[in-house]
Order: sequence, then structure tokens, then C-alpha cells
Amino acid sequence: MRASIPILGFSAYSGTGKTTLLRQLIPLLKARDLRVSVIKHAHHHFELDFPGKDSYELRKAGADQTVICTTTRMALITEFDTPSAEPDLQQIIDSLDTERADIILVEGYKDIHFPKIELHRGTMGKPFLYQNDTSVIALACDDSPPEGIKIPVLDINDVEAIAEFIYTDFFLAN
Repeated sequence: MRASIPILGFSAYSGTGKTTLLRQLIPLLKARDLRVSVIKHAHHHFELDFPGKDSYELRKAGADQTVICTTTRMALITEFDTPSAEPDLQQIIDSLDTERADIILVEGYKDIHFPKIELHRGTMGKPFLYQNDTSVIALACDDSPPEGIKIPVLDINDVEAIAEFIYTDFFLAN
């Protein structure tokens, strides 16, 4: 993945707490004066609006793209005819206005090679991802990591330490 600003992913199995962690990290990164863009990959159908709202009705009438814009935010909704029409991560990154951000955080896309922090909870009984993914730059976990791990290990429950790692060891290093 390439962009004019650093891109960092968060990789984990469903239910590990990726969104919860990001919700806590974003204010801490913003407190360090970083402008944060987020890309979240969802594996399910979702709606941004609901029946009765103008944008919903225009989209359901057949608009291929709908832009909703107010004085405080803008959203672009693009309809895909088939799942294969979904843009890849690079196309999504390219669509971002990187003049308005200092870092891009990505939730999901664990099978794509780009810098990521793996989140791991021992109670879930899932294997570690970093062992088969050389793009994992750190492991945030709630139990002891395997012997001989060669990447930084962070406490998944210490959000401040994770924010400091992202800012100091990732953002400033890029």
C-alpha cells in the first residue's frame, strides 16, 4: 500500500476488539495533534441512512453515487452491482484527501501486506497472525506472547502505550 502519509492497519479475528480499541486510540492520537483518517472494512451489508431520508430514497431510486453534504460533513455512497466491484484497499486509500490527514488507520484487510498491529486475546483460542504475516510490526495482546517473538509486544489493555507506540515508533519513524 502506498500513500503520501503513513498507513497502519489493525489486524485481528472478529470479536477481538478492533473497533473498541480504535475508538479509544483516535482521541489519544488527536491529542498528539495528528489528523486521523480511518478505513473500516465490513464483511456484511450495511446502510448509512434509512427509509424516509432523502439520501436513502434517491439511492434506492437508482442513483449509482450519492453525495450527502452538510456544513459539518460529507459522505459519498457508491453502489456496487456485484461484490467483485468493491474497490481494493489501494483504490480506497487513493480516494482519501491526504491533505486533510496525517495518518490512515485501517481496520480489517488482514490478508493484505501493509504495516499492521495484530490484536490478540488468548481467551479466543485463535492462532497468532504475525507468525504468517511479515507485515505485522507489533503485537498487542492480553497474555504472554510466544517465546522468541521478534516484534514489539504491547498490552492490548494499555491504550495509552499503544498510542505512544503508534506516534513515536510508527508515525515519527515514517
